[in-house]
Amino acid sequence: MRILIIDTCYPAFLKSHYRSNPGLERRPYPEQWRALMDTFFGTADAYSHNLAALGHDAHEVVANCDLLQRSWAHEQGLPEARGEEIVLAQMRELEPDIVYVQNITFPSDRLLSEIRRSGALVVGQIASEPPRPARLQAFDLLLTSFPHFVERFRELGIDAECLRIGFDERVLDRLAAEDVISSASGAVFVGALNRTQHRAANAVLARAAKRAPIDFWGYGAHTWPPWSPIRRRYHGQAWGIEMFRILRGARIALNRHIAVAERNANNMRLYEATGVGTLLLTDARDNLSELFEPSLEVVTYADEDELVERVRHYLAHEDERRAIARAGQERTLREHTYGVRMRELVSILEARL
Repeated sequence: MRILIIDTCYPAFLKSHYRSNPGLERRPYPEQWRALMDTFFGTADAYSHNLAALGHDAHEVVANCDLLQRSWAHEQGLPEARGEEIVLAQMRELEPDIVYVQNITFPSDRLLSEIRRSGALVVGQIASEPPRPARLQAFDLLLTSFPHFVERFRELGIDAECLRIGFDERVLDRLAAEDVISSASGAVFVGALNRTQHRAANAVLARAAKRAPIDFWGYGAHTWPPWSPIRRRYHGQAWGIEMFRILRGARIALNRHIAVAERNANNMRLYEATGVGTLLLTDARDNLSELFEPSLEVVTYADEDELVERVRHYLAHEDERRAIARAGQERTLREHTYGVRMRELVSILEARL
């Protein structure tokens, strides 16, 4: 199969990436693309890398990275092309059987119509608050890591399947080369810290941090008052490989889910933390046992008091902490890598073609 993957990155991350690499925007497109993928931000090129290993031709375009996209257009003799015009030109060059949209809210209605007109199977991925039904129905197939979304989409007449998130094991090679060792004295949380979309879940972390050693990285910390433990123990943003360094250097990695996940374990941190070999302490979810064995491969908490008690317990019981962290990593590397996920994806896509 030929698969065009349309992805996006957080604008703040893209700005940070190019600011940290002066002159990168003047390098050829393949060099810029490789530098961006090597950050391991989001899924990076985990899809195309593992799909290629299975014999398929896939490529990610980061549609909202203007510097990168304009470099491609210039090298293709399209210096005046901008935005979605470039994405359409990339689609015409690859002539994909499948267009896989990682952020279904990004493409305009016009772009989606043009993609559909090409005859490609149009697939969308979603693990967030869903947009209007008309947008969902613009896709031939929706893939989601939310089990509860599958039937809801099917009730709208949309073909849908569950495809879980995974871990890119190449991260371990990168960290091994850098000789990252455990350094954090307590627990860490890396992620969205704002008080709007994640207000209730982050409030639990903030209250727990008054009684247990928890350090914070991410974005949105400015939404908390100066006296909040989140602000007082905030260390800045952390994207991609830097996030993995922090997780790998921690003794405990905290996780929490957003409200739209309802009672399901779903997010990337489940696999990122366990994948690098750190003890995951996550909020209890109904389906977690389908992914990991609670108390043996990960640890759960039901409320603020349990969170505090379990942080204190596993900081004081190093052998227990290491055993669970090791078992969690083994489970992730066995069942939750993108190598495994892409085999699942190929099976889903081939059935539709």
